[in-house]
Amino acid sequence: MAATRESPIPPIQRAKASERRAARPAERPGDAVNPPPIGRIPVLDVQPRVDCGRRPAKAVVDESFQVTATVFREGHDAVAANVVLRDPDGRSRGWFPMRELAPGTDRWGATVKPTSEGRWTYTVEAWSDPITTWRHHAGIKVPAGIDTEMMLEEGARLHERAASGVPKAKGRRETVLGVVDALRDTDRPSAARLAAALAPDVDAVLSRYPLRELVTAADPASLLVERRRALFGSWYEFFPRSEGARVTEGEPPVSGTFATAADRLPAIAAMGFDVVYLPPIHPIGTTFRKGPDNTLTAGPHDVGVPWAIGSPEGGHDAVHPDLGTLADFDAFVRRATDLRLEIALDFALQCSPDHPWVEKHPDWFHHRPDGTIAYAENPPKKYQDIYPIAFDKDMKGLVKETVRVLRFWMDHGVRIFRVDNPHTKPVVFWEKVIADINGTDPDVIFLAEAFTRPAMMRTLAAIGFQQSYTYFTWRTSKQELTDYLTELSEETAGFMRPNLFVNTPDILHAYLQQGGRPAFEARAVLAATLSPTWGVYSGFELAENVPQRDGSEEYLHSEKYELRPRDWEAAERAGRSIAPLITSLNRIRRRSPALQQLRNLHFHHTDKETVIAYSKTAEGTSGSNTVLVVVNLDPHHTQEATVSLDMPHLGLGWHESVPVRDELTGETYHWGRTNYVRLEPGTAPAHVFTLLRPSSPIGGSPTR
Repeated sequence: MAATRESPIPPIQRAKASERRAARPAERPGDAVNPPPIGRIPVLDVQPRVDCGRRPAKAVVDESFQVTATVFREGHDAVAANVVLRDPDGRSRGWFPMRELAPGTDRWGATVKPTSEGRWTYTVEAWSDPITTWRHHAGIKVPAGIDTEMMLEEGARLHERAASGVPKAKGRRETVLGVVDALRDTDRPSAARLAAALAPDVDAVLSRYPLRELVTAADPASLLVERRRALFGSWYEFFPRSEGARVTEGEPPVSGTFATAADRLPAIAAMGFDVVYLPPIHPIGTTFRKGPDNTLTAGPHDVGVPWAIGSPEGGHDAVHPDLGTLADFDAFVRRATDLRLEIALDFALQCSPDHPWVEKHPDWFHHRPDGTIAYAENPPKKYQDIYPIAFDKDMKGLVKETVRVLRFWMDHGVRIFRVDNPHTKPVVFWEKVIADINGTDPDVIFLAEAFTRPAMMRTLAAIGFQQSYTYFTWRTSKQELTDYLTELSEETAGFMRPNLFVNTPDILHAYLQQGGRPAFEARAVLAATLSPTWGVYSGFELAENVPQRDGSEEYLHSEKYELRPRDWEAAERAGRSIAPLITSLNRIRRRSPALQQLRNLHFHHTDKETVIAYSKTAEGTSGSNTVLVVVNLDPHHTQEATVSLDMPHLGLGWHESVPVRDELTGETYHWGRTNYVRLEPGTAPAHVFTLLRPSSPIGGSPTR
């Protein structure tokens, strides 16, 4: 990360306000017709910028991200730029020098890092750099004997001006004034006088306290800084009713409870998860209740779908009687908290025909010409047991009731909500709801479960959702993964945070169905290392992969429709569980600052389409941390490949080598520019390397 300035630019070097105005995108009505003047030094296309600056970019506490802008000027004089980062109180929290990202592109960038939650701003300032311009001219003219004394005197005057803006502490001002004396010392050779101005100690002072002219500032950009869990975490989804359930042929099934589900929490925590996500825990309707495997006729003991919310026992602010009471839920939350687990609760804004809202608020539903209420459909899927909400007759009332329900569960310890199908509700509705909740409780996190068109997914993220489901489940080839994760880590990273779930109760991808356990292992490694947030639905660790039928992504005997108790201990004794791999991945993630970032992903070349390689680098408290991952995407065959590393991107020379430790096996190798790998499904499906630089953070205390 670029060094930050210790103090603001001295007032003596600040330009008039009229000189500091810069170009900005057309953001308000009329701007496109009457745009503001372009500033003296043009500053264009500042990024990250969301919705042309109308909405804040996003970051979390201590997240490093790059601010970029196009900066240039007329002629050949040198320009420079910097970013000023200001906290929610308007105080400067760093002056970050920018550098040209690629010579001749006029695109400049600097890495910044906010340190607390709240509404921050960042401002790009561009300026004329007269000392750099002078150095270029003097470096040509003085050796050639052209205008020597004039050039040296010009340099002396520039350094005199620069010295006035340098603090006296640590002899810094004296360092610059020493250049003035040297440049005017006619008893010394001209080359020696010039060399004094180019000395490294002078560079160090002037890079921190430069002489700036014609300073032009872009409009401040808004930055919403949220808590770390909004970016980094490992999620585990399970149905409380299945944990401790008893299913005996010929007898009515017995549901698990919050108390029996709490017995599963220590194992989840031991695997290194941070968030436990529960599908809806509310009463389930009986009208049009679905039977096993989504059959239309339910038997007398069929338990129904948790997303068919509402019965005479209550609606969204009640718990299913089979699970226990609200007091039992509170005890469940306390047990999770003791294990350092957060509870995420599903919020599905829909109703069964038996929900109290159907009678109390009939205008909240769409009525067909025959007077009946239309049930939910997602062709070819039909959800006869669910009524969707109609928003336009009473948007205000629905916002009020939704906020009430969410605050009810917040009062019971829930600070994360996984929102079911938000893309089937108006965007403006969610904007109002999230603004109301986060206005008083900015720590509350909303995850958008929106598998839909990119425009909707991006907009939901921009208007407030802290996390988003993604298409990761359907990206299985090397090219698909490279293209999609590049988009997520670069193009949309300023406002959309991906949560890479490897499976869900609805999604059992063909790759998992056909690839067996090795496919589950490969997908776990990919999700856990490509994104700072990932998740699994229970049963994934047992490699459950039997579909309802060929071509379907639904599970056979889906847990959405019936109780599904699992014998976890027997599976582990039999060696059928990949829980040890998941535990290792979460341990590596907690100890690797690089894996806790999103925008630092870089792909490296391999000569096989079945082998993918990528790295992530971050600056930790003890130095640079780089993780390099190589994965065999073929779950059926051993693959041998050559991995060609982008050495400069790793901070290494092309001919250097570096020791790397495989965090999955503990083995150490020396890797250079080209490296041979052999990855065998079921035995060694991947390498997760740490580059062993001095003071590498991994190996220290775990971080959460």
